[in-house]
Amino acid sequence: MSQQKKLNIQAFFRLLRYANAYKKYYVLSIISTLLLAILAPYRVKLIGDVIDNYIVSTQNGQLLLIWICIIILMLIFEGILQFLSAYFSNLLAQSVIYDLRVKLFSQVTSFRMHFFNKHPIGNIVTRLVSDLEAITDVFSSGLMSVLGDLLVLIITIGMMFFTNWELSLYVLIPIPLLIIGTRIFARAMRKSFQLESLQVSKLNAFVQERITGMNLVQLFNRQENELTKFKEINAGHRTAHIKAIWANSIFFPYVEMLNSLSIAFLYIITVIGLSGDASADMATKYGEIMAFTLWVNQLYRPIRMLADKFNVLQRGTVRAERVFELLDTSYQNVQKDGASSNCDFSKEISFNNVYFAYDDKKWVLKNIDLTIAPGTMVAFVGATGAGKTSIVNLLGRFYDYQKGSIKIGDTEIDSLDLKCLRKNIAIVLQDVFLFSDSILNNITLRDPAITKEQVIEAAKAVGAHDFIEKLPGGYDYQVGERGGVLSVGQRQLLAFIRAYVYNPQILILDEATSSVDNESELLIQKATEKLTSGRTSIVIAHRLSTIQKANMIVVLENGEIVEKGSHTELLNIDGKYRHLYDMQFGVEK
Repeated sequence: MSQQKKLNIQAFFRLLRYANAYKKYYVLSIISTLLLAILAPYRVKLIGDVIDNYIVSTQNGQLLLIWICIIILMLIFEGILQFLSAYFSNLLAQSVIYDLRVKLFSQVTSFRMHFFNKHPIGNIVTRLVSDLEAITDVFSSGLMSVLGDLLVLIITIGMMFFTNWELSLYVLIPIPLLIIGTRIFARAMRKSFQLESLQVSKLNAFVQERITGMNLVQLFNRQENELTKFKEINAGHRTAHIKAIWANSIFFPYVEMLNSLSIAFLYIITVIGLSGDASADMATKYGEIMAFTLWVNQLYRPIRMLADKFNVLQRGTVRAERVFELLDTSYQNVQKDGASSNCDFSKEISFNNVYFAYDDKKWVLKNIDLTIAPGTMVAFVGATGAGKTSIVNLLGRFYDYQKGSIKIGDTEIDSLDLKCLRKNIAIVLQDVFLFSDSILNNITLRDPAITKEQVIEAAKAVGAHDFIEKLPGGYDYQVGERGGVLSVGQRQLLAFIRAYVYNPQILILDEATSSVDNESELLIQKATEKLTSGRTSIVIAHRLSTIQKANMIVVLENGEIVEKGSHTELLNIDGKYRHLYDMQFGVEK
């Protein structure tokens, strides 16, 4: 068996382990399926016996009517069993997929930012939505159906041999051809499903990225180019899907042909037996002919269904491999055993000989030695790519440094409980992200501990209450996807309110005023003064006018600290900071 098939089987049995938590649904579904598999072939035998005993032989109308009623009741009972089997298997499927989706989402939200830098968002969405939906079919219309069809096959063949073993052998002559065809079909379907799964991921990733960046596409008139690329990816998806359809188009007529061949053998051998050209043992009763005709159809129908359900299992296990691949990915922030929640965040923050690289090849930060006194404001300045934002990422543990140490007081941050660390640090980014939700929920992030009154008080404190009240619905106003209906300045103010209500010990402002107009900048500066009062603050800014009151300004260049001091001290040094200041304010020497 190939390695690829072994992986597929492992994924299948790993899926089954998730059903252990719902054994009740599993057992009820199996019982319904088992009873159904026994009743259907037995009903056929009963029909044959009724024909021979009460139509051909005795012609007893009263007993015939009784047996017809019994057969009708059996059909009704089979219908009830079919409903129960479908109901409990779907209940099992939805329960398992609910657990899997929760586990997968929890896994994704625990990943470091480095993971999202390397993997397209569309691929992750595919795993969480499309792939899991395909896995749902494994339990709802795959596993139980396959089990039921296999039981029907076994019981039907058993009854056929019990009734007339010689006739059964003739009827089953085409079966080896069917087994060979099924194996070829299964191999072809697996390859097509793997290709289809890959193309779905590519399609989702492309569409998600282009819709997110639609303003860029339209601004540079790239619609035709992106459409051409989309057609190419879409054609790949179509080709993969057509390959699966092509295999189905060949296999099902092939099964129908073998079904007809078995019935032909049945009638030919029966006619020969009745005409006296074969042994007297082959003289078959009319009811038995009818039973064997129904049994042949009952035999090939599960085989046809098995092939279809095998497709479902193949597609589901291929998608399961992708889901388990994500579940097995180790991109979480490593938290040491016994991580502490006891840390005084009002203590100083110290960077000691810190080195950091995003790809372990090129140092983004080198030999960072810095102490930030409690309750002070420290500003980082420097050209784009100097390493300012990287320092913020390290302090919030979105990434982990490779060398050195970062401490709060005497406690190294990688020995702190991650939830505790981030609860005490608030970051206001340059590009504020807002969910497609109300202003209130975007501020509280649905934290029930934060009341609307606290939000209003915070909004008044940072000067944002008036503009919120003017919006339709006020704090219940829906901001749209990514807050697109609000200005950049308004989104920044909402981020300040969010930081205010969470009352962090350490505040980080990352380019908070770099993209706003002068009026919004004044509001944000007032909000900054209010928010930074009494807490340790780290500010990253391009506009040097916003940081002149900082207790210490740190100048970064190529990932290293080249200067540090107050605004006045750095101007007097006549170094890098003075150069930046003169360029920004147009000072001529």
